Amino acid sequence: MDDVLRRAALEYHRNPMPGKLAITATKRLATQHDLALAYSPGVAAPCEAIAANPDCAAEYTARANLVAVVTNGTAVLGLGNIGPLASKPVMEGKAVLFKKFAGIDVFDIELDAPDPDRFVEIVAALEPTFGGINLEDVKAPECFEIERRLRERMNIPVFHDDQHGTAIVAAAAIRNALQLQGKSLGEVRLVTSGAGAAALACVNLLVAMGLPRANVTLTDIDGVVHSGRANLDADLAVYARPTDARSLPDVLPGTDIFLGLSAPRVLKPEWLPLLAPNPLILAMANPEPEILPEIARELRPDAIVATGRSDYPNQVNNVLCFPYIFRGALDVGATEINDAMKLAAVEAIATLARAEVEETVAAAYGGAHALFGPDYIIPKPFDPRLLLEIAPAVAKAASDSGVARQPLTDVAAYKARLGQLTYRSAQLMIPVFEAARRIAARVAYGEGEDDRVLRAVQTVVDENLARPVLVARRRILTEKIRTLGLRLVLDRDVEVVDPESGDPMFERMTDEYKALVVRKGVVPESAARSVTRRPTVTAAMLLRMGQVDAAVCGGNSDWWEQTKLVFPIVPRAAGVERVYALSALILPVGTLFIGDTHINLDPDAAQIAEMTTLAADAMKRFGIEPRAALLSHSNFGASNSPSAAKMRAALKLLRARNLGFAVDGEMHADAALSPALRGRIVHDSPLEGPANLLVAPNLDAANIAATLLASAAEAQVVGPMFLGLSKPVNVLVPSVTARGIVNLTAVVAAHANRQG
Repeated sequence: MDDVLRRAALEYHRNPMPGKLAITATKRLATQHDLALAYSPGVAAPCEAIAANPDCAAEYTARANLVAVVTNGTAVLGLGNIGPLASKPVMEGKAVLFKKFAGIDVFDIELDAPDPDRFVEIVAALEPTFGGINLEDVKAPECFEIERRLRERMNIPVFHDDQHGTAIVAAAAIRNALQLQGKSLGEVRLVTSGAGAAALACVNLLVAMGLPRANVTLTDIDGVVHSGRANLDADLAVYARPTDARSLPDVLPGTDIFLGLSAPRVLKPEWLPLLAPNPLILAMANPEPEILPEIARELRPDAIVATGRSDYPNQVNNVLCFPYIFRGALDVGATEINDAMKLAAVEAIATLARAEVEETVAAAYGGAHALFGPDYIIPKPFDPRLLLEIAPAVAKAASDSGVARQPLTDVAAYKARLGQLTYRSAQLMIPVFEAARRIAARVAYGEGEDDRVLRAVQTVVDENLARPVLVARRRILTEKIRTLGLRLVLDRDVEVVDPESGDPMFERMTDEYKALVVRKGVVPESAARSVTRRPTVTAAMLLRMGQVDAAVCGGNSDWWEQTKLVFPIVPRAAGVERVYALSALILPVGTLFIGDTHINLDPDAAQIAEMTTLAADAMKRFGIEPRAALLSHSNFGASNSPSAAKMRAALKLLRARNLGFAVDGEMHADAALSPALRGRIVHDSPLEGPANLLVAPNLDAANIAATLLASAAEAQVVGPMFLGLSKPVNVLVPSVTARGIVNLTAVVAAHANRQG
């Protein structure tokens, strides 16, 4: 690596604290009672339960979600035998990947045990602690024996990722590349450069998938692996056969797949013409591959090329599989990771690469829109769907093959649970999604040409949340869908309202819009242009005229300016004085609703009471019982300032209405969120537990609180959501993601269902 990257890497590992891991408690330890539950005497209860039934360990301890990443540092990355201590940064990195991509906790264990016998004895003794063992960076051929012996002795999954992780991802890449090249696995010839742990695992898995053993030729540092070579170990011997070929170029003629797991520049450019037509070149040596992709493509433009590097297309990266394989194995209590589970992972990865790429993936890679083809044969590591596809496939394969202690019985329910891990908004949105699906309202999207909207609409269609109506130019839309690799079919999956179409409906919308705004400072000519040139106006008018049931507008410009276009078109609900904005913040400790975060600068007591009532009603649509706190700088009468008096007056109005939900105030935010603190100040609060609806005295306070929490606590935001309009419509903020659009689609669709 260059000096700049080296310095950055050292700084990354040093600050703000050394290393990449910490241990965080999952239970509260704040009182003497907590201590009694966590340790003596309460801890005896789960100990006794586990002693009576060992399976209870999964219920009362972290074992079922805890994996050991174990190494002796004998074959680290491209660094070789650097020893266990020097390997620790790599193992910590592996632990971070497990947690990031699959929510699995890890202890990294670096053993001073170069002797295989000692290594096996130590790791086998760890079985009571862990739900699975991930072997890492153990040199060949010892790694084969170590994994084999541990699998025989241990009743939990043991997985050597350098072997099987590489094999699974490489096999998925080969599956898709052969499809693109019009070839069959049962007919191709494969030559390796390298015959170590990873190469042998790749070949073994491909043979299990249908590659004839006779079509495989191994080469290593000593040349071709042939039957005349002395001292071949058993793993190599099964692929040795009689041949006069002794070097790599001797066996390359007619090769369909070059599988490189060896050293830099091993595949010489002058040898490339020897390969069969339309070859696949997997040059996976790191940091420099067996041949640079640009050289391979220049000399063999018909080739598909993959490497182990992130700066080239088609990176064969183990992170595409190992977190998700362990997730699926742990969740069904698998006793091992067998061939059926590996093959299921291969098929899940290969299938996902053929689907359209999510917005989060495109954003992580500079906005590039990857489409299935020669430069995209395997998914990207940041694709959130990897968890949703691989883990269920692995869990089902474990169940079907008889190695699951708790077999998977409901794949759909399991995927839904994983969705809550993948998308933090999932649990909050479940009841809203279900409500939206019941009728599938027609929802207009003002910015129908926006990439985020189109990705969101694909999800909306896939999940049957609504019937999308896109305000968009058809000629642009057709090209956008193709560029993004989406499966949307115009006029089947989505309706199109094209401002360039000359549809007479635009004349009717224009006439009605003029009548609405002509006496509000908008000249007729400007009003006419707005209907066809301002998509927010178009979408809102479709809603007003009953052409759709709900609308989602904006997202590409100033939120307030877009909102001002909506309000004259969609009136307030009967009996409502003002319109308000509610934001939901999904935090690690739960969800907080905050209002009014966007609209009313300084609402009076009656408006505070109205907004609280509307917000509580909206929360119930999420299946959440409101516990409202009216916030202030004053704590329960401590100040007589105008804002404190306003919040007290709002509380009085709310209590007089007997609305059926708990509300209290005026109070500090910490008193709202801490029942213990609140109880020390007042003894008669109707709030039980922390408040989940925070009502601020003015716009500044609400907006600052929401944006501060969203940033500092990395909260996911759903909203802002309008309260008090007669028809369901929302305006997107410019920072909204595709997932955020999906969520707000469900909100307005569910509201339309409710109104219907």
